[in-house]
Amino acid sequence: MASTGARRVALPTMRLVIARCSVDYAGRLTAHLPSAPRLILVKADGSVSIHADDRAYKPLNWMSPPCTLKEGTGEEEGVWTVVNKAGEKLIITMEEVLHDSSHELGVDPGLIKDGVEAHLQELLADRIETLGEGYTLIRREYPTAIGPVDILCRDADGKTVAVEIKRRGEIDGVEQLTRYLELLNRDPHLAPVRGVFAAQEIKPQARVLATDRGIGCQVLDYNALRGIEDDKLRLF
Repeated sequence: MASTGARRVALPTMRLVIARCSVDYAGRLTAHLPSAPRLILVKADGSVSIHADDRAYKPLNWMSPPCTLKEGTGEEEGVWTVVNKAGEKLIITMEEVLHDSSHELGVDPGLIKDGVEAHLQELLADRIETLGEGYTLIRREYPTAIGPVDILCRDADGKTVAVEIKRRGEIDGVEQLTRYLELLNRDPHLAPVRGVFAAQEIKPQARVLATDRGIGCQVLDYNALRGIEDDKLRLF
């Protein structure tokens, strides 16, 4: 006997679906993606994202966890409804499914920084006053449930500061630091925690996003941290 209503979908793996579909978002605003072939990623953390064959890694629309995914049955078959904790909805209407597979990715070992980023972290921790007078180091690689924070320190007023270090500062680095801050600020022993995005070069888009989220930006001079003078001629 065919069931009616909707069923909750378990999300133990990464699910990849390529389908001709339309997408509607209903929340603080409304948005509509007309029918087209798209890639839908359903991750084990519950997030759902809709991708086209462009825009590199950035999705056309998405729903961040925690959220629930229900696949319609009966008259609603082919309609996916994703709802987050705020009650916002992402409604995906499938017209034709071209591919549907699930894959167990296992535990991710995390990002391994290149030599320059690792050295920048070490140097900045050793010269934490670069961030400002009166700064003190709590520890490097401060552990969290979603990965280690590069540097955790305190400013001159004793407030906690989380520092994310990149060789080249781009939007994904700001997003990463935002996730750390959200988690760290749940700890009453650390909160309030503010962020500093530190890199040898910070892209304009990343700086705008960081500023909008109340995150400070710090350009790092690798040679200065190493104590090497600029070999260019100085006038005085």
